[in-house]
Amino acid sequence: MLFSLSLILIIGFALSGIFNRIKIPGLLAMIITGIVLGPYVMDLIAPEILMISSDLRKIALIVILARAGLSLDLEDLKRVGRPAALMCFIPATLEIIAIILLGPRLLGLTLGESAILGAVLAAVSPAVIVPRMLYLMESGYGKKNSIPQLILAGASVDDIYVIVLFAAFLGMHQGEGFNAGSLFSVPVSIISGVVIGITIGALLVRIFKILHVRDTIKVLIILSVSFLFVSFEQFLEPYFPMSGLIAVMALGGTILKLYDILAKRLMGKFSKIWVGAEILLFVLVGAAVDITLIPKAGFFAVLLIFAGLGGRVLGVWVSLFKTPIVAKERIFCSIAYLPKATVQAAIGAVPLSMGVPSGDTILAVAVLSIMVTAPIGAFGIDLLHDKLLEK
Repeated sequence: MLFSLSLILIIGFALSGIFNRIKIPGLLAMIITGIVLGPYVMDLIAPEILMISSDLRKIALIVILARAGLSLDLEDLKRVGRPAALMCFIPATLEIIAIILLGPRLLGLTLGESAILGAVLAAVSPAVIVPRMLYLMESGYGKKNSIPQLILAGASVDDIYVIVLFAAFLGMHQGEGFNAGSLFSVPVSIISGVVIGITIGALLVRIFKILHVRDTIKVLIILSVSFLFVSFEQFLEPYFPMSGLIAVMALGGTILKLYDILAKRLMGKFSKIWVGAEILLFVLVGAAVDITLIPKAGFFAVLLIFAGLGGRVLGVWVSLFKTPIVAKERIFCSIAYLPKATVQAAIGAVPLSMGVPSGDTILAVAVLSIMVTAPIGAFGIDLLHDKLLEK
């Protein structure tokens, strides 16, 4: 296990540094490191790490979302208003519709299987998007129309919406029928997550003002509470919908609102934690990618992925219609909404394990979508943000 961790860190950091030097996003190097070290190529990652891979990826995601919350001014979100709400649902919906319509023609899937594939592919990757939006917020890009905040909020809710649809489509395919109540759980989970996050955030602020402890201990307390949110979500899942990740962001936003001096100090601490967490996240995402499936996907799978992205881009422009956001900023929002990684790695294999007849095709296309969209989205954001956004 220690040997595997040393390989992950040394090769991941080294390759990422080389890629950054030649202006290629470092996350691509980390994914490649995971693929090469993972079970489908060299098999050098210890089974103990692979067994807890999903938990480690979730911890890394919690770190970056906690950092995002500490940077996310609620006033900025209020100012964005309607477009932020529409960006949570419309782009993903149009992407799924495009895949449902074209899946039977291009890959020979049934409509039900195409719907499942659409839900697998439609979720954007907060792990790719959030760190970049935080950099833009700190650097002052897109500040006038709060573009980074808009993308940050939309991408976080987009995942919840798509995962609920995925569960609904999978249930329909297994003969359980479509449960309209499952769609109602989306706003309920968001609202309950926000309420719990704000309540606990306000309580922590009061405690931190009374008890003077080191910032490092405060970071550990916030992380522990965030882990409890996600665990609480899993416990409540059969009874009541609640988004633990939204609660994490709401907690950070509350600390920023009520105790901004502390929030800015803690942000620096979380930035340092993210350096290690990022390596683990993307290397383990790469390790989950079965690269042997990519040739099975073929040209038509690539065509379907880009057709879905076309629906997503159309959804972004529809969401931003009749807003002060200018054309260059809309182009940037479209690019920033492209990358897929974490959700596809997490749920891509679920249809196959549940006995869906085209489960192997769905998994192959999910793997291919990570390899195609994560580099395009990350590279596009890194290369074009200074050309498309005002500083």
